Amino acid sequence: MINEHERIVLNVAVPAEGLEAGDVGTVVHVYRDGLAYEVEFTTLDGKTAAVVTLESAQVRPVGKREITHARELVAK
Repeated sequence: MINEHERIVLNVAVPAEGLEAGDVGTVVHVYRDGLAYEVEFTTLDGKTAAVVTLESAQVRPVGKREITHARELVAK
């Protein structure tokens, strides 16, 4: 299970929020023993881009050998 304050990787796009598969976010709340998560996505300068409730199948833990990658956030 993924815990609060852990980083996750988005498995699917969330077009309504301008998010793409591969975007990295931080879990801010865990629902029902990991069935869903409230995840905050931020820009690299620390501004909140989106806060989204996601089902466990829509996210995965960050791998030990992964690095972040920058992209420009498309305006909603």
